[in-house]
Amino acid sequence: MNGISDSDLFEAVRPRLVGLAYRMLGSMADAEDAVQDTFVKWQGVDKASIASADAFLTAVCTNRCLDLLKSAHRKRVDYVGPWIPEPLHIEAEATPEGDLDRAQSLTTAFLLLMERLSPKERAAYLLYEVFGKSYPEVAATLDIGEAACRKLVSRAAGHLKSPAARFIPTAEHQSRHLNAFVSALETGSTDHLAGLLAESVRLQSDGGGKTAALRRVLEGPDIINRFVSRILGRLWAQGRREILDINGIRGLALFNGSEIETAMTLGYSEDGKIDQVYIIRNPDKLQRLAAPFRHDPRSGALWH
Repeated sequence: MNGISDSDLFEAVRPRLVGLAYRMLGSMADAEDAVQDTFVKWQGVDKASIASADAFLTAVCTNRCLDLLKSAHRKRVDYVGPWIPEPLHIEAEATPEGDLDRAQSLTTAFLLLMERLSPKERAAYLLYEVFGKSYPEVAATLDIGEAACRKLVSRAAGHLKSPAARFIPTAEHQSRHLNAFVSALETGSTDHLAGLLAESVRLQSDGGGKTAALRRVLEGPDIINRFVSRILGRLWAQGRREILDINGIRGLALFNGSEIETAMTLGYSEDGKIDQVYIIRNPDKLQRLAAPFRHDPRSGALWH
């Protein structure tokens, strides 16, 4: 194909496929499996029969993700406590205004909203709204009619009504709120934090049954203030803390020796208050956090 080897062509597309698969699955481990399965199929196909390598690879990867979502749903039924997407340390870059949709679609809050969608709604919405594919292209990828494709995207948009899920405050705003959170941990005083929490604030913790974590979601500023100052302040007193950009939002990583033991990131309401606190302690989800990913907001690609 135009003098480019099959392997080189795939490697050029791989980061964008990873970006798509991670957004669909909320798990980098599963995303990498889906992309590798796509590569295996690419190796065995007759390239002369393919009109567009990009369209073929997107379709194969998307449909592999749909298969994985079915098995993921069965696993989630038995999941212990709240499920939170695998956090990624994504190096912060200036994002052009026109590419904000792709950057905002990596936030933990947005990825959790994806859980409200059926697998095909999720795929159609991401391909059309985030990756800029046309309705005919999305319909071909999902092997459905264009009218059905439009309905999928419309239904998905109806489920994703919370604009806060894609709201990313300025870096200064995030730092100010995170510093107030850390101050509450260190001093036991929530004076500075109290006014920064939305009335609808929720705190959830994902241990996956593999380590200690809350199995219920805390709601409301009063109970969360008490939990942060009295419980987390004591539990997080030891060990090193490091500020990381986690899925596009300033957060914390807590270390036990050289290993990351806990990651925390926040979500914000449209008025800039903290309305979500996400704590990830499942060790399977923390393995990749130490190695930063890069994100190209123009294409949605993710790579090391």
